[in-house]
Amino acid sequence: MVEEALDERARAVMTEMASVSFRPLTFEAFRQLLIAGNYLLYIPRDGDPRGFRLDSYVVLRDPEGNLLEIVIEEEIARAALTDNLLEAIKQQEQDDPKTSEESDKPLKVYTHIKRKGDRVSSYQEIEGFLVPDSDGDFPLDLCPWLPLRLTKLEDEDYGRSYVEEFFGDLQSLEVLSKALVEGTAALAKVVFLVSPNATTNVKKLSAAETGDFVQGEANGIVPLQVEKRADFSVVQQFIDSLVNRLSFAFLLNTAIQRNGDRVTAEEMRIMASEIEDGLGGMYSLLADEYQLPVVKLFEARMEHRRNIKALPKGVVSPSIVTGLDALGRGHDLQNLTGFITDLAQTLGPEAVQQYVDVPEYIKRRGASAGIDMKGLIKSEEQIAQEQQQQQMMMMIQQLGPNGVNQIGQLMKSQMDAGAAQDQAQEGENSNG
Repeated sequence: MVEEALDERARAVMTEMASVSFRPLTFEAFRQLLIAGNYLLYIPRDGDPRGFRLDSYVVLRDPEGNLLEIVIEEEIARAALTDNLLEAIKQQEQDDPKTSEESDKPLKVYTHIKRKGDRVSSYQEIEGFLVPDSDGDFPLDLCPWLPLRLTKLEDEDYGRSYVEEFFGDLQSLEVLSKALVEGTAALAKVVFLVSPNATTNVKKLSAAETGDFVQGEANGIVPLQVEKRADFSVVQQFIDSLVNRLSFAFLLNTAIQRNGDRVTAEEMRIMASEIEDGLGGMYSLLADEYQLPVVKLFEARMEHRRNIKALPKGVVSPSIVTGLDALGRGHDLQNLTGFITDLAQTLGPEAVQQYVDVPEYIKRRGASAGIDMKGLIKSEEQIAQEQQQQQMMMMIQQLGPNGVNQIGQLMKSQMDAGAAQDQAQEGENSNG
């Protein structure tokens, strides 16, 4: 029952994420982390989640990397403001001739988030005016603003991007590709050279149709050729080398799979594990600063709207497992299948029947596949009842109706004798 309830809770959270289009936002967040190394997520209790690029916010951390302060800059149209706030801004613009000339431009909105102990407070202001009802106060572990970073560096407020580590290869690839494109364009240009002493009439030659005869000397006009094919082949080889290195770095399938007719699954698994070992630190950091806070925020969001019940504090808490085994439930399903297969091949099917709890195995396979198991699998009481009915049917077929009646009468007599004995025992106890 506990596993079913937790699995149902997980599916509800996943449904909530899908309903607010959180997956496209996550895709943009990971892309920004790879390129810029930083991204800010905002997951409110009400409304859709949002994201902010690095050029839209600043963040301050302590030497240990803990969040201290965030300031976000946005633009808002004047039509979206309340009448009171818009009137106050207009009054200020009239007093300042510099701002009155730009009265049609969008206004800057600043959101200030600051940590105070184990709490986080926030407010918004526009042109120096505090936005009404913009104050907020949250527990530190449920702060709706998540300043994500790809890598963690000591004494730095921001993370470093993954692209930064391969900036040299990317820049070299860009320069060589540009040179190859320009050289190919030069090769594709067709120009004819005419000897100064040639007797061929260039105008007649250019105006001649197919099959016409023009008086002249063949060696007097030759096409211009750029003898750079050997140099371009060297450039192309170096470009291929850079592309292969970057393919391994950015985990492309073509980089993992070797060229051959027979590439085994074990080779793919080993190469994927090697790449995963190199990126293990990124998995761990994103688990702490992204995955776990996102799960908690969506749970708090649904508990606030009473879509799910709150879990008892200190009893159940979500945890994130990083690495290749945590890329999805499909890996758990593969591990279960591989475990049963290895057990059957090593010890035999009899050992599987003797030691493996089949109902528990079915539950875990269903949970790994993300299937709602409620009402799908029979309970132990239903199985026992069906087995008893099957035994009765077999007895009817073997003994016939008369034999079943005799067994029924015998069982009834035994039950009556047992009831009489119980009554006699109760009488003796009452007399005593």
